[in-house]
Amino acid sequence: MKLEEFAYDLPEELIAQEPAAVRDQSRMMVVHRKTGEIEIRTFRDLPEYFGEGDVFVINDSRVFPARLIGRKETGGLIEILLLTRQPGVLPGETWKVLLRPAKRIEIGMTVTFATGCRARIVRRLSEKQWLLEFRTDIPFDDFLARFGRAPLPPYIKRKRDQARSQQDLERYQTVYARVKGSVAAPTAGLHFTEKVLDHLRSRAVGIAPITLHVGYGTFLPIETERVEDHVMEEEHYTIGGETASMVNGAKQVIAVGTTSTRVLESVADDEGKILPVSGSTRLYLYPGYRFRRVDALLTNFHLPKSSLFLLVCAFAGPERMQEAYRFAIEKQFRFYSYGDCMLIL
Repeated sequence: MKLEEFAYDLPEELIAQEPAAVRDQSRMMVVHRKTGEIEIRTFRDLPEYFGEGDVFVINDSRVFPARLIGRKETGGLIEILLLTRQPGVLPGETWKVLLRPAKRIEIGMTVTFATGCRARIVRRLSEKQWLLEFRTDIPFDDFLARFGRAPLPPYIKRKRDQARSQQDLERYQTVYARVKGSVAAPTAGLHFTEKVLDHLRSRAVGIAPITLHVGYGTFLPIETERVEDHVMEEEHYTIGGETASMVNGAKQVIAVGTTSTRVLESVADDEGKILPVSGSTRLYLYPGYRFRRVDALLTNFHLPKSSLFLLVCAFAGPERMQEAYRFAIEKQFRFYSYGDCMLIL
C-alpha cells in the first residue's frame, strides 16, 4: 500500500490549540462499523452506548514534564525532550534525549539552566537521539518539577511561558494517570471526568487499567513510501492480573486510545485471551490486520499519513475512515491531541 492513500487535507484552523473548557464537553463522533451510520454526540453521552459486561481498557501512564529549555555556551537557547533514563551509565543523571535545534551541537558541550544546574552532551546515539548527563544541585525530580514543561506535540503552539506550561501539565494529562513515564499523553483519555467514569460504573461497565509509556515515536512521521516498510519505536507496557481477568471475561472490550489497542493486540492469543504480563511492543497496525481482542475503539482524530491514522483505518476500514474524516472536517470537529473524539462501535 502507498502511504499517499492515507492522506487528507485539514484546514489549519481545525487543529485544536486549547483543550475543551470542560473535559467531557468535547464533541464525539460515533461511527457504526456495520451500518456506516454516523452520529454527533457529546462525550458525556458515552455511557449510553454501554452496559453490564462491557469493559473499558484505559492507559494509566502519566506524562512527566519532559521538555526543558536551556542555554548553550554560545548563548543560544536549546530545547531538550527527555526520552528514557539511562541508570548507571555515568555518575550524574543520564538520559536519552532529542535536541532542537540539532545543528551545531558538539560532544562535550554544556547546556545550563537556572540555579547552576547543567547538562553535558556525552555522545550522539542516532540521527535524532543524544545522550546527556545532568548535574543538578537539587534532586532531579525536583529539578523537573521546577523547570520541566509539558511535552506538547509540535502542532500545539506555545510561547515560552512557564505559567502556561503548568496549565498544560494539568490538562495534557488524564484524570486517571498514575504511573509516571510518558512523553506524550494517551489523548483519547483526556475527555474523561470522574463523573463519566462513575456513570459507566453505575451501568456495571468495568474500567480496567493497563500501562503503556508513550514514547517520542508518537511524534514521528512515517517516512517510507510503502506503508508496510515503516518500523515502530519500541514502547513498554504492563498488564496486571485483575485487568487480564476483566478483559477475558468481558462481553465487549472497548480500547481507550491507540495505546490501549496496541497493548491488547500485542498480547492477545488467537482466541482473544490475554495474560498478566510486562514487556515491550513494536506492533504496527495497518489495514489488513485482523483484530483479536478489541471490539470498540475510542480515539481522537489523527494526523494524515500517521501510524495512528493507519490504525483506525485498520479497525474500521480505510474508506469508512476517510468518509468519517471528511464528515468531521465538514462539521468543524476539532482535531488532534486537544481536539474532539471518535467512538467506533
